[in-house]
Amino acid sequence: ILQKYPHWALKDNNGNLVVKNGFDWMSAIHPEAQAYMTSLILEVIDNYDVDGIQGDDRLPAMPVEGGYESYTTDLYKAEHDGAEPPSSNTHTSWKKWRADKLTAYLSALRDSIKSQDEHLILSSSPTPFYWGYDAYLQDSKTWAREGLVDNLIPQLYQRNSSDFKYALNAIGPVRTQNPDIFFSGLLAKLGSYVVSTEFLAEMID
Repeated sequence: ILQKYPHWALKDNNGNLVVKNGFDWMSAIHPEAQAYMTSLILEVIDNYDVDGIQGDDRLPAMPVEGGYESYTTDLYKAEHDGAEPPSSNTHTSWKKWRADKLTAYLSALRDSIKSQDEHLILSSSPTPFYWGYDAYLQDSKTWAREGLVDNLIPQLYQRNSSDFKYALNAIGPVRTQNPDIFFSGLLAKLGSYVVSTEFLAEMID
């Protein structure tokens, strides 16, 4: 995709392609990349009998290292009297500006899905807010508060009891925004790891 559309590439503040978790990343803010992702989702809805769509820790998401591609920096400057984006990718207002752009895309995506069929479910399984906002600009707290998703299933993929309890408590402020849509994602199997029946039961409890 990026060979065909190099201007969709997500760039860091050194002008390099952002590669994270083994993925080459597209800019989640570029309108053409957004339109492409939306078109894939609508194609599935149009051609298959699905109950809904689920985005995970990559939809919508953008590694915090990114946002320095020309489209995004030009948009930032247009909205900030010509000022360049902060050179630090963890600058508070710069993180919020980019996260807000992802939230706006999620809202538009919801409108596109619901216009096809209001009964279709839009579900999200993001990284937990306390980490996902800082690492992937996923503002799931706002998504829950504004009712942008029908289900919110954060990936609480811990492998022991103490870590799971910490994650469950830490995600509390997101859960309280909209408890009726909140469910905990649990890790049952990954590679050679298989959860024990005892730990699985404890997490469910």
